[in-house]
Amino acid sequence: MTATPIFNFSAGPAVLPREVLQQAASEMLDWHGSGMSVMEMSHRGPEFISIYKQAVADLRELLNVPPNYKILFQQGGGLGQNAIVPLNLAGRRAQPATIDFVHTGSWSGKSLKEAARYANVNVAASAKDNGFTAVPPQASWKLTQDAAYLHICTNETIDGVEYNFVPEVSADVPIVADMSSHILSRVIDVSRYGVIFAGAQKNIGPAGLTLVIVREDLLEHALPICPSAFHWKTVAEHESMYNTPPTYAIYIAGLVFDWLKRQGGVAAMEQRNIEKARLLYEALDADDFYQNRVAKEYRSRMNVPFYLRDESLNEQFLAGAKARGLLQLKGHKSVGGMRASIYNAMPIEGVQALVDYLNEFAGR
Repeated sequence: MTATPIFNFSAGPAVLPREVLQQAASEMLDWHGSGMSVMEMSHRGPEFISIYKQAVADLRELLNVPPNYKILFQQGGGLGQNAIVPLNLAGRRAQPATIDFVHTGSWSGKSLKEAARYANVNVAASAKDNGFTAVPPQASWKLTQDAAYLHICTNETIDGVEYNFVPEVSADVPIVADMSSHILSRVIDVSRYGVIFAGAQKNIGPAGLTLVIVREDLLEHALPICPSAFHWKTVAEHESMYNTPPTYAIYIAGLVFDWLKRQGGVAAMEQRNIEKARLLYEALDADDFYQNRVAKEYRSRMNVPFYLRDESLNEQFLAGAKARGLLQLKGHKSVGGMRASIYNAMPIEGVQALVDYLNEFAGR
């Protein structure tokens, strides 16, 4: 009897490539003949330093990161980085500095509340009135002329809204982009941004690691109250080893980077993601049994929220999905409904299995 294949649609911590998990399992007790698990290694030992350097080099290659940008591995997750960013950048302007935000959903909303602890916040545009179903057109944004920076969340994990453009801003106002839930899923021009950060647990690896890609000229503007372990300049000078980094999470991230290179890199992965998203949205749009409320031009390729027309069927839908090995489809508690996260590691077979179930359930 063949076991039902399992497809995990969790928004994060999320699915990892099976090959990565298999390699990590094979190396768990003895990494490359060292006699140690990676979890046991000193972060300053030659074994782990080689893991770290390869991960940084592979990420730089995958995203074509320019040489004047530093890659940092930090802790604290995306929410922690939402405090670390203003602590490092609000000092660019006379105090109290102003930070511009575009409010497109739950995560950018959390970000602006966190930043308000350290600076004035200007909500340059908000999608709240349209139920967070689109990115406000840039022509409507009311930007501050001398903002310390502009903060955007380029993919809203909960609301399923994804930017399809890079904002145009003054040359002296860097863009800070929270790319936690779609980094490495599509080709980006890193040079258009001052800072890119991402919690790893959605598209890269296990929880506990946050990636930061920061332009070197932005390392010198931390507020005096910024803790030394969060000071980007200090972290960069110590190659992310100022305090003990999340070593095992960096190791897994490195395996994922290598896996991505073997898949053909980010451009190849983007084409797969376009096809997966097309399959799923076409099934949801086939009739009015299901509903995705996001404007089509801003639909996320990674996080697909949807609702049943008759929400009294929600529990029945989830039970049937679980029986078919389709896991973690319940929507975030703040918005309800369903959500399918189809990150890089989700194979197209998983999306097809979900589409087949969507059609079957609606037909019943």
